[in-house]
Amino acid sequence: MAKEKQKIGLALGGGAVLGAAHIGVLKAFEENDIRLAALTGTSIGAFIAALYAFGKSADEISEFVHELDWLDVTSLSLSKFGLLSNEKMGERLTEILGEVRFDQAKIPFALVATDLSSGKKELLKQGEVARAVTASACVPGIFAPVDLDGCMLVDGGLLENVPISPLADLGAELTIGVDLSANRRYQPPEDLIDVLTSSIDIALDNATRIQTSDADFVIKPELAAYSRTDTSKTDALIAEGHKAALVCLDELFG
Repeated sequence: MAKEKQKIGLALGGGAVLGAAHIGVLKAFEENDIRLAALTGTSIGAFIAALYAFGKSADEISEFVHELDWLDVTSLSLSKFGLLSNEKMGERLTEILGEVRFDQAKIPFALVATDLSSGKKELLKQGEVARAVTASACVPGIFAPVDLDGCMLVDGGLLENVPISPLADLGAELTIGVDLSANRRYQPPEDLIDVLTSSIDIALDNATRIQTSDADFVIKPELAAYSRTDTSKTDALIAEGHKAALVCLDELFG
């Protein structure tokens, strides 16, 4: 029971549309009256972390996600560095939260991005929130990199897909990660594209397993049957996240 008195930090990982499972995780925490002391996010996890850090409930976030469409957060890009831009994601976040900055959040939080100029992880925890979320969720090769304070930033999942490491500095004493790819099942490749994408995913998943080994607990929703791009399964993904989180909370607190 001593764990209940510890300050809990939650890290929300990347995974495109699978990120809806994060909503179910947050709902389980709310139902058990567990308040978070720190929050981090990468990619889609950054988007949901920002909403929750500024006081939006799991149900409210669910409504926002149900309303979103691919065209709502993307647009054609004139940049030579990407086919699309995800600037609209930042604009949508601003519509919901206003022009907020990190120091205005109700829960201390930080986001992770990758600096293409240096190859280093960039921890975003001050300044304009919408711009930081856009950078953390910028899938390289698809979206044009985001210029933030002179750095060319893309998806933080390249270096830390479930950002456990910043939680302690934010004040967390008990760290929990949400790994959306933990139970993925790979299939034999059918063409060159499959070979390349599976190779990248395997490398990232292996790195994530190593990085999350420092967490006190990792929530691993069963998402192998779901596509990262199919937005029609939002409710099912939320349910999977909720179910996995309840298992975690039972093991931690009984």
